[in-house]
Amino acid sequence: MGYAKWSNQTYAHLRNGYQTQSRDDIFRQNKLGRVSEKMNPYGIRVRESRDSDTHPNALAIGIFLDVTGSMGRIPELLVRQKLGKLMDTLLQNGVQDPQVMFSAIGDQYTDRAPLQVGQFESGAIEMNQDLASLYLEGGGGGQARESYQLAWLVGARHTSIDCFEKRGQKGFLFTIGDEMSWDTIDPIFLKQTLGYQESVPLQVEDLLAEVQRKYHVYHIHINETSYRNNPQVLNYWRSLLGEQFLILDNYQVLAELIAAVIAIQSGVDQQDIYRDFDPQTKASIQKVLPAGKWNNLKKLSPTYWI
Repeated sequence: MGYAKWSNQTYAHLRNGYQTQSRDDIFRQNKLGRVSEKMNPYGIRVRESRDSDTHPNALAIGIFLDVTGSMGRIPELLVRQKLGKLMDTLLQNGVQDPQVMFSAIGDQYTDRAPLQVGQFESGAIEMNQDLASLYLEGGGGGQARESYQLAWLVGARHTSIDCFEKRGQKGFLFTIGDEMSWDTIDPIFLKQTLGYQESVPLQVEDLLAEVQRKYHVYHIHINETSYRNNPQVLNYWRSLLGEQFLILDNYQVLAELIAAVIAIQSGVDQQDIYRDFDPQTKASIQKVLPAGKWNNLKKLSPTYWI
């Protein structure tokens, strides 16, 4: 997938069409109350990020959005306003062939749609369609945990990405939410939701180690909910991801943050990344990525696995 080219003009046209539409008009699965067939993970094999004549150096980027509770406002923000800023920031900073897979996670114990998986795409229409195909269930279990580890399962075992397989270059995988992850994935869930024939319990630490083999893995904590500055949640993620756990106080700059992190690990200078940000966005990103963290992230560059 991912053979189309990004077009600002196309995205601007799509944005204009949303001005008079409600959230449920855009996210039509909300009215139906179920996951779309294109996002349904049952029977999933692989999602592919491939090089092509149009994109000879495809870079796989997986973005898994928490769609429980108030987190549903983030996919809406991306569709209505920020998808263009994500792509523009990447392209302007030398990431010429980004292929983005938008997906969603919920709660594996309480939600009807705890996992939704898109495709790696490069074009405005295709990415927009995947975002708008998400079912914003708004559920969750109220136990300070969601199933972010499902994203790691998909990345580790159900993606095939040329950047890593051909060039040894890691892709990027981001989970976005405000709670901790469940520690295991039960075999019954794997059979019922993904169509696995046989399985054993999967542990979060094992899945993380597996997915980190071919992806730079980040979790972005949206620090604006009832779990704001919650020490249990923050310490949980710090113990798992260290410097690749990011705390964001302003969800409206999420797209810029994701693009900035990728640009950093691609070797772009900090000031060059910020040059097209307005002062408020720049201040918000610098709070997440102060000089010390910036230097630590740059130590992870180049983005190759050795």
